[in-house]
Amino acid sequence: MRVKDVKKVVLAYSGGLDTSVILRWLQTTYDCEVVTFTADLGQGEELEPARRKAEMFGVKQIFVDDLRETFVREFCFPMFRANALYEGLYLLGTSIARPLIAQRQIEIAEMVGADAVAHGATGKGNDQVRFELAYYALKPDVKVIAPWREWDLTSRTRLLEFAETHQIPITKDKRGEAPFSVDANLLHSSSEGKVVEDPGMEADEMVYQRTIRPEDAPDVATYITIDFVHGDPVAINGEALTPAAFLTRLNELGKLNGIGRLDLVENRFVGMKSRGIYETPGGTIWLAAHRGIESITLDREAGHLKDSLMPKYAELIYNGFWFSPERRMLQAAIDASQQSVTGRVRIKLYKGNVSVVGRESPNTLHSMKVVTFEDDQGAYDQFDAQGFIKLNALRLRLGAMAGRKGGSL
Repeated sequence: MRVKDVKKVVLAYSGGLDTSVILRWLQTTYDCEVVTFTADLGQGEELEPARRKAEMFGVKQIFVDDLRETFVREFCFPMFRANALYEGLYLLGTSIARPLIAQRQIEIAEMVGADAVAHGATGKGNDQVRFELAYYALKPDVKVIAPWREWDLTSRTRLLEFAETHQIPITKDKRGEAPFSVDANLLHSSSEGKVVEDPGMEADEMVYQRTIRPEDAPDVATYITIDFVHGDPVAINGEALTPAAFLTRLNELGKLNGIGRLDLVENRFVGMKSRGIYETPGGTIWLAAHRGIESITLDREAGHLKDSLMPKYAELIYNGFWFSPERRMLQAAIDASQQSVTGRVRIKLYKGNVSVVGRESPNTLHSMKVVTFEDDQGAYDQFDAQGFIKLNALRLRLGAMAGRKGGSL
């Protein structure tokens, strides 16, 4: 159903073909003023062309915002405290970027007095859900325009025809069928569609954007240290870094060592399965390091409880519920667990593999005196284990005896 009575709309604008068509379509269909917003999340592309293209369309209010530090500090950091993995594998690189884009879009809408927001997500994917759940959570009365659910430009051919009719520049590689689509930010890149769609076929090397083949990585291992304070990384090899600089450096190290590739068939929130190729070089190292420092600083039961919460937390992010009360509730518990997670982890990077090879912390719960196989000098009375075992075995013994006629302890 088409939104009515729109006077000014803020469009999430990349400057690519699809959002350029959307920009012109909004102007002609809704006869409204369009404000463009382009977010720099570390996708590695020059963003000034997006500004120039918006100017060409007569856009008067153009926002190109560098959100890299905000992205890593306020969205990636909380997520990595949880060790979040969707379906046990996916590091949620696209999912975690959408609430920030939506948040800034709503802020701009408030700033410029817009009554609507628009995005370029299709009606088959997860992003439409993520954007719109965030919009409504932040501005309940906002009008949302989703062109892919409204217009009749249902094929690449019709999209190109619209672009040519309205003199929208088309880069040469967009004139034919694109081999696959790419979404990227500082945390990851994802490739989907076309040559990637068949899950039975190995992805061609041209699909990979951010990593070299593990086979081509150096034959000598790279060793690094990562310092954490309250669960958040603060330094690599002793050098203090801002959040975005930290992830940028880890990405470089991961790329050179062929780390972070994932070929995944996932379950989309909208109901279908889809195959994607993900590259998260820095995030893969980060996750391993964080789990490494947690292994010596988290209490056993606190750690196990946290791990049990993780799948639900990851699912909430994947499905677009970043601004939900349940995600905030889980975040509070996760953040409370991180107060003791401070220390240094030593990591070995070698041909696609990440190995934790050392960890130390002023808050360590690991006691050499207790765990040693040598003389522990009375730190642990091994005889105590007998009563511990018997008490834990009591219900098992009772159950076994009940299965025998007339049996009793």
